Amino acid sequence: MKKIIIITFLLLIVIGFTACSTPKEVVDEPLDPVGNNDVEEVDRPKIMVVATLFPQYDFARSIGGEFAQIDLLLPPGIEAHSYEPTPQEMVKLLKSDLFLFTGDLMEPWTKNIVNNLEEEDVVVVDLSENMVLMQVKEDDHDHGDESLDPHYWTDPNMALLMVDSIVDAFVNLDPENESVYSSNGDKLKIELNKLDTDIGGALAKTESKTIISGGHFAFGYFAKAYGLSHMSPYNGFSPNAEPTPQSITSLINKVKETKVNAIYYEELIDPKVARTIIEETGVDMLLLHGVHNISKEELESGITYIDIMYQNLENLKLGLGYNE
Repeated sequence: MKKIIIITFLLLIVIGFTACSTPKEVVDEPLDPVGNNDVEEVDRPKIMVVATLFPQYDFARSIGGEFAQIDLLLPPGIEAHSYEPTPQEMVKLLKSDLFLFTGDLMEPWTKNIVNNLEEEDVVVVDLSENMVLMQVKEDDHDHGDESLDPHYWTDPNMALLMVDSIVDAFVNLDPENESVYSSNGDKLKIELNKLDTDIGGALAKTESKTIISGGHFAFGYFAKAYGLSHMSPYNGFSPNAEPTPQSITSLINKVKETKVNAIYYEELIDPKVARTIIEETGVDMLLLHGVHNISKEELESGITYIDIMYQNLENLKLGLGYNE
């Protein structure tokens, strides 16, 4: 267990607080049950994993299985783009064995802590390292000079690369159980490949090929993978950004032109723009879940990335006019 003085010192550097909160008590699993002399093998401590967003959390719990404890750093119901960890959450990171994050475009706060985590022997995996990130047009982003879309996980084909990276991380930490992690990863990849096939087959049969979103559109990779175009009144992905009246009017006209059946809204954010558009057009409003994070109820239900993406597919079929 890390000494309190080390945690305090690191938190002063990383977060800038003048004092740190008392670390949460961590109860390790016993290495040998007391009084049981018949046990030949001691219980192995689990690999402690912290994941920033839901996709890597979900993939890691499937891959790690019984050999890992996976914690989702982002609290349920919290919008991902504006999140920064609290001192207590930083303590959790410092005590972990493996830290999985999306990339510093999605989580810019990670730039300040990666070196500190590695000094504490935490294995840090930037899941964007094996990705070819997509350029965003200048009028579609609000990140200054930054013009790359961080939402690569919305394409199941790129989710496959995430699975490979997570399997490699588990194997490097626990090579004795390589066969377990590889097998679990292979099972997950079979499901992701089926998801990709099902999405491609269904969207090939829709009347409209344009996704019209009333929110911050996180499905650029998805749209590109399945030959769709998309429109949103927002510039970029910041939850604090506000669309112009002109952009909303343009979207209303586009809805009427394309004759789509629905406009889409995003999870965990008030869909006020989408509501404005449906009042003017009379179309339905459907959820297109970006899988950044989930609600407490969804987390408790055991919902998965694949479950959410199939729900998205059903809503896309409804909104784009699916014909069997």
